[in-house]
Amino acid sequence: MHYATITGWGKCLPPATLTNDDLATFIDTSDEWIKPRTGISQRHISHVNTSELASVAAKRALAAAGIDGSEIDMIILATATPDTLIPNIASTVQANIGANCAAFDINAACSGFLYGVGLASAQIQSGQSKKVLVIGAERLSFFIDWSRRETAVLFGDGAGAVILEATDQPIGVLGYELNNDPAGRDILKSEFGTSMDRFEASSLDFYIEFNGKEIFKRAIAGMGKLSNKVIEKCGIEKDDIDWVIPHQANERIIDTLINRMKIPKEKAIVNIANYGNTSAATIPIAICDALEQGKIKPNQTILSCAFGAGLTSAAALIKWGDRVTPINNSNAELPPCDKTGIELVSKAVKHFCK
Repeated sequence: MHYATITGWGKCLPPATLTNDDLATFIDTSDEWIKPRTGISQRHISHVNTSELASVAAKRALAAAGIDGSEIDMIILATATPDTLIPNIASTVQANIGANCAAFDINAACSGFLYGVGLASAQIQSGQSKKVLVIGAERLSFFIDWSRRETAVLFGDGAGAVILEATDQPIGVLGYELNNDPAGRDILKSEFGTSMDRFEASSLDFYIEFNGKEIFKRAIAGMGKLSNKVIEKCGIEKDDIDWVIPHQANERIIDTLINRMKIPKEKAIVNIANYGNTSAATIPIAICDALEQGKIKPNQTILSCAFGAGLTSAAALIKWGDRVTPINNSNAELPPCDKTGIELVSKAVKHFCK
């Protein structure tokens, strides 16, 4: 039997940041209001398109795995904020890394990366692919109405990527669960698509909107249900879990989820303070951070779970391999940015905060 193990990882965060104090200069909020409610201190604002963030993360993941882009059999790019709808932006990443393979985007919102991991694992287990690149990348700042405090404080931009490779050893993705609850699809949305009236200027004011209370309740239920299901399916005990890497949407959601699952809080990887909610990118960025900080050790067991618009949910149980350091380091970088976070969003702020 083939298993899919993570052999490479990389992240990309744009250099410009927008702090809570920065937000307070144009909307009615403060660090004292945002941090206790969300756990967020700042978020990154991108000066480039989503595909550029994804490409840098991908090149760093390839270097960490010690392989070339030409060795990749499939690229799965999870994003809700692509540069273009046609063609997909996985093809842009493919061109940038020199791959000759299948490449496609998926939109499962914040669960997208784990959806991608599940699909990649299935490809590898079937013998169809040997090396799959899975990316989560978002430029959510493009979809923000900066006058709406409930969403303006939450989201940020960034990308993370992993390489999944075939192995005969019982490591890597031990199991995964994916689900969607269409009954709640309207409580988290952006009205961007063919439902827009292209001849009506007001329809171009698409932005992320959601029902916070419903999201909180459904997020905990969705992630908890699938996490317990994958744990049971894999036949392990909760005490055997070394780390939980949840979607970084809100620190209160993470705390409540961990508490209800009766897993010690110190086992949760939480990095939302530095990045905000980067949707499909939160989990791969958190994986990279945990490795950089020396938290993940060889052969540890990791539970990861996510929840997003759709309403999607996902969970995966991963047995880490022997290597926790990169084979090589990439020199891939974003083009320089000469603007601050406030300057990058200033045009949108003037439009929405009239």
